[in-house]
Amino acid sequence: MTQPIKFYFDLLSQPCRALYMFLEASKIPYEAVSISLMRGEHLSNDFKNNINRFQKVPAIKDEDFKLSESIAIFRYLVREKIVPEHWYPHKGALRARIDEYMEWQHGNMRACCTDYFRQKWLQPKLTNTEPNPEQVAQSEARLNKCLAEFEQHWLKGEKYMITSNITIADLLAICEIDQPKAVGFNPFKNYPRIADWHELTREALEPYYHEANQVIDKIEGKQKEKVLQMKN
Repeated sequence: MTQPIKFYFDLLSQPCRALYMFLEASKIPYEAVSISLMRGEHLSNDFKNNINRFQKVPAIKDEDFKLSESIAIFRYLVREKIVPEHWYPHKGALRARIDEYMEWQHGNMRACCTDYFRQKWLQPKLTNTEPNPEQVAQSEARLNKCLAEFEQHWLKGEKYMITSNITIADLLAICEIDQPKAVGFNPFKNYPRIADWHELTREALEPYYHEANQVIDKIEGKQKEKVLQMKN
């Protein structure tokens, strides 16, 4: 009998949340192994030697095969496991368009959303300092430019990003957008198509979306409390 894959993750991470929802929605048997990034558990020698030599999450272990990098993991799971067709269609043009987004996101959506989250919350949290207003403003400008391009080029009339069905591209994109949203940025204010697409995608991913976002929902709640305290 095939053993469940081991999935090493921290739901603070965008690609970890995306893979968590994918595994759950696709009913792929897996064993969840929580790794705390904030406590540096991924930096241990045990993790480096036995799980992921790059000391990052997400990572998986499928019997004796170990793999890191979220995009590589997605593609591996599609090839090796039973996965619903809509996530990564075999049709060449649709799959190529999903691949195009996954390549585009590295220097755009992922880079901009991660940088804003880092400047606004992560770096101040790690160093016990306040966010640098100038750096946050610069990061926000880059993020707005990225979201404008995302809305223009990736939300062009289909129900979801690529086709009438949800795909891996939608899954990756919503997880990235949720990251700056958790620390006070409103990704919907000037982008009505993003707002509509986000709501549609969120609904399609329930109940796994709610489960995956519990960590950043707590961060978002604390950020809102902090803003209210500053106003009072």
